[in-house]
Amino acid sequence: MTEIEQQVLIEVRAIIANEEQVIGRRATLIPLKKAIIADGDIRNVIDIVSTDPALAAHLLWRSNNAAAPTVQTANRTLKDALIRLGQVNIYRYAFTFYLKERLDELPQPYRKLVQGYWRLTESIAIEAVDSLHQMQGVNIDPDEVQTLALFSVFGQIIALTAFAYLNADAEQCFPLSIIKNLIDTQQQTLTLEAFESLGLDEDLQHEFMIAHNLRQTRDANSPGLVLRRILSMRGLLLNPL
Repeated sequence: MTEIEQQVLIEVRAIIANEEQVIGRRATLIPLKKAIIADGDIRNVIDIVSTDPALAAHLLWRSNNAAAPTVQTANRTLKDALIRLGQVNIYRYAFTFYLKERLDELPQPYRKLVQGYWRLTESIAIEAVDSLHQMQGVNIDPDEVQTLALFSVFGQIIALTAFAYLNADAEQCFPLSIIKNLIDTQQQTLTLEAFESLGLDEDLQHEFMIAHNLRQTRDANSPGLVLRRILSMRGLLLNPL
């Protein structure tokens, strides 16, 4: 690693460690997280989500999006959707919703690059959920597969976002080739640090490790195993099979 790459890596990691800088001040996400951690009362969660109509509509869409094609009855109310999703999936979906909003605020060329990663995660999520619906003899929540898939290339997204903020404040911009090299060589480290710094749940981290073949499991109902097949076919595993 060159001296300048080492410098950029240190500064990018410092930005990743700052939750507010990465995800921004989101008036709904913070109390939502506190409510889930504090008492887990679904009524409080519903009240908080309802304060942001855009988030509420997104969660309703997500809850119906992961359902099997054979399921005819869609969730018609926000309460029905949130109860079915469960609080962990609610927070994961909310986090990715606000993260996407934050990404849309980035200056060019970073916004274009990171939006490419986001389109990739959405396509992986669709493929993973479709794959799950074709499987038999498993008992896996499709929303857990979908939320996990939305974090498939989380390290790349967060590292590139942090790099954008770094260059925004720098007197002299660092070339994109530096962050590309760091993503190629430090992706696992940057990803796991992002999970820890941004306070995402341990189950998500665990299944992410399984999905990327960094951890093994004998649980046939692991969402990570469903996603691993998709990531392997796309050549995206951190630890190739």
